[in-house]
This record gives sequence, C-alpha cells and structure tokens, in this order.
Amino acid sequence: MRKPLVAGNWKMNKTVEQARELASDLLPGLQDVSAVERVICPPFTALLPICAMLKGTDIGLGAQNLHWETSGAYTGEVSPAMVKEFCQYVILGHSERRTYFGEIDETVNKKVKAALEIGLTPIVCIGETLAEFEAGRTAEVLTRQVLLGLADLTADQGGRIVIAYEPVWAIGTGKAASGIGANDVVAKVIRPALSSLFGEDVSSSIRGLYGGSVTGENAAEFFGQPEIDGALVGGASLKVLNFLEIVKAAAK
Repeated sequence: MRKPLVAGNWKMNKTVEQARELASDLLPGLQDVSAVERVICPPFTALLPICAMLKGTDIGLGAQNLHWETSGAYTGEVSPAMVKEFCQYVILGHSERRTYFGEIDETVNKKVKAALEIGLTPIVCIGETLAEFEAGRTAEVLTRQVLLGLADLTADQGGRIVIAYEPVWAIGTGKAASGIGANDVVAKVIRPALSSLFGEDVSSSIRGLYGGSVTGENAAEFFGQPEIDGALVGGASLKVLNFLEIVKAAAK
C-alpha cells in the first residue's frame, strides 16, 4: 500500500516570523492525521526555525530546491548537505523553476541524483503547458520528463522518489484538472514510463501526487482516484483551514 502524502509548497512567501506563526497554527491539526505523510516546504530562510518547531513530531520538512554540486563557487545556491541538515524532502523540477529559471530535464536529473545520494526524498515535478495540452502532447512531454529527469537511476533509487503530476495550466490558475483526467495521466502515461525505467513492481510502489489548484473543496475528487496518492499543494497550503481539509481528505 502506498501511504498518502500531502506536501505544502509555500513558495516565496512568509518571513521567518510569519512562517513560525503559520506552522504554529498548522501543527495541532496536522498532528491529528497520522494516516497521511505530511510535509511542509517553507522558503530556505525559514527551514532552521521550522525544523526546530517540528522536532518531536512526525511531520516532514522539505526544501523547494537544491544544487547538485556538493560545494563550491555557486553564489546564491544551496547544496544537498545544507538541505539535509534540516530536511527529509526536497521539491525538484517544479514548473516555476523550469519556466522562470531555465531548469531543464538534464539539470533535474542531476539534482535528483544528488538528493538521493545524500538521503533526501525527492518530490519530482512534471507537467505539460497549456499549449502542449491543447496540442495533444501531454503523453509525449510527460514521458520525456520522466525518462530524462530520472535517467540512470537504479531501481532501488527509483523506489525512493515521489512523482508530482502538476499540469502547468492548472497551477495557480484556479483551473484544476479533473480527478479522472489526472488519474488517467498517471495510470496510462506516468506509470508506464516509470515501469520502463525501473520495472513494474517499483513503478507501482512510487507515490503519484497531483498538484495544481488543489483546494479543500476538490481534494476528495483527486484522492478518490486509485492512482493518486496525495497532493503537492501551493496556494492552499498557506491557508490553515484549507490545508488541513486537504490533509484530512487524503486520510479518507
């Protein structure tokens, strides 16, 4: 059985003080839902204080990115060891990194390998743009992102990742995919691509999350699908009641 996982991606929001306040409001409710793996992904500046707040709980902490090199002259970057000091998870290949910061499948691949090497769980994001979706290229784009982003991983490494299907046209737009549509993409496109890399047994063990305008109102539609094991939540993760509703929906 794949344990449900819900991760909140706070993106570039919250000062340290605001992050502490949000985490403090979330913690009591999150600790009540142990049937779901819960992960908070604040900005880098808040990792240290939030790490301290999560100590003694079973709630995971994740970073929103990392660099693949262990150290060196990479101004502004954060190494895998720096992330591992506080976190158990890291979001990689998010569409905003691809769109605004030139991230490509090959750099995602380097980051995934670096994260796994140091013992982090990568939440690897894939997704097609609106133009690609309307042109009927969803399967082509997602297959490429899986095959190149996860190239040269062993089956053991493949079994340690989490895949987040985030159609770019649904992120922050209020226009979510349908539960059935997202499930079909995971079942008919993503899992076969994973299976070609790692075999059917490993592919079937990898958790598939949905992301893109997930709310407390529509979460159950996604979580009721057999191939969707949770969510990578953006805007709603900044709203206490909404995020808790999503986590509770995953527990059902």
